[in-house]
Amino acid sequence: MSKYLDERYSALAAYVPGEQPQDKKYIKLNTNESPYPPSQETLDAVNVGETELLRLYPDPDGRILTKKIADLYGVESKNVFLANGSDDILNFAFMAYCANGRKVYFADITYGFYSVFANLHNSDYTVIPLEADFSIDAEKFCGVDGCVFIANPNAPTGLALSLKEIERIVKSNPESVVVIDEAYVDFGAESAVNLVKNYDNLLVVQTFSKSRSMAGARLGFAIGNEEIINDLHKLRYSTNPYNINRLTLAAGSATIDSQKYYDENCKKIIETREYTKNELEKTGFFVLPSKANFIFASSKSIDGGELYLKLKEKGVLIRHFTTERIKNFNRITIGTPEEMKIFIDKVKEIMEEN
Repeated sequence: MSKYLDERYSALAAYVPGEQPQDKKYIKLNTNESPYPPSQETLDAVNVGETELLRLYPDPDGRILTKKIADLYGVESKNVFLANGSDDILNFAFMAYCANGRKVYFADITYGFYSVFANLHNSDYTVIPLEADFSIDAEKFCGVDGCVFIANPNAPTGLALSLKEIERIVKSNPESVVVIDEAYVDFGAESAVNLVKNYDNLLVVQTFSKSRSMAGARLGFAIGNEEIINDLHKLRYSTNPYNINRLTLAAGSATIDSQKYYDENCKKIIETREYTKNELEKTGFFVLPSKANFIFASSKSIDGGELYLKLKEKGVLIRHFTTERIKNFNRITIGTPEEMKIFIDKVKEIMEEN
C-alpha cells in the first residue's frame, strides 16, 4: 500500500475471490459458475449491430430489461433496481443503511463480502454464530436494532431458511431494512420476492451470475419497495449512472426471454448435485443438504486443506476456507455430470492413496 492511502482503508481486509489459475487446464469447481453456456438467444443478442453501438452510452435506467424482470417476478418496474453484479447492490445497501456507525447483523459463516463492506463503510456490525449444524436460527435475527443481511441459501453452507422464517425476520424488524441475498435461490430454495408487496423494509437481491450463466457479464438486480429502490438509484447516480454496459443489458434482456432454457439447466444442476452428494457420502464424507449450485463437505479421513491441494494437483479446483470453524470443509461447485464423475473418481483416488 502507498503512503497516500487514506488511513481508514489501510487495515481493510479485502474480499478474496476464488482463484483463477492460468498455469494449466482445470476442472473449475471453485467459484460457483454455471457449467452451461448462455442460451442461443443470449449469445445472438450480443451481435455486431449492438457492438457498433458501443460508441453510445447505454440506457442508465435499463428500462427494457427492468420491465422484463418486473413482469417475470410480478412487480412494477419501480420496484426493480439493476446493477453491475449483485455485489454492487450489496455495497449500495451497506452505504445507504449501515454506514458511519449504524448497526448491521449477519452470520459468522456466510458470504465474505458482508464483513468487508461493513468495515469499508465503518458499520457497527454484530456477527451471529450459526447453529452447531450450520443452520441459521431465524429467531436470533428477529427484533434487532439494525439492518440485517442474510444469504438464502447461505454460502458456503448451501442451507436455506424457509419463506416463513424469512417473513418472521422481516416482520419483526419494521424499523430496519432486511436484505435477503438470493444469489443461489434458483437451485431449490424459496424466493422472498412476493413478500416485497407486504413489507416496505425488505430488499431481495439476485444475480445473473449463477443460474443464468452470466458471471462474466456482471449483472445483478434487486426487488423492493419503491422508496428503497429510489435510495439505491440516488447512490448509483451519485457514483456511476452508466454502471451496466450496452452488451450486458442486451444479453440480460435476451436471457429473460429464454428463461425456460435456464430453468432446465437448474434442474440438471440439482440432479447432478444430488448424485455428487450421494457419491461423496458413499466415500465416507459428511455433506450438508444444499439448496445451492454447490455442496459443502468434510471427511474425518482427510484434512480439508489437504484434499483441496491434492485435487488441485490432479487438475480439479475446489474452494477451501481457512476459518477455524470450517477449515475441514470444502465448497464444491456443481459442474456437468461428466465433470462431477471425474471429481468423484479423483476423490476416491486420493482416499485410497491415504
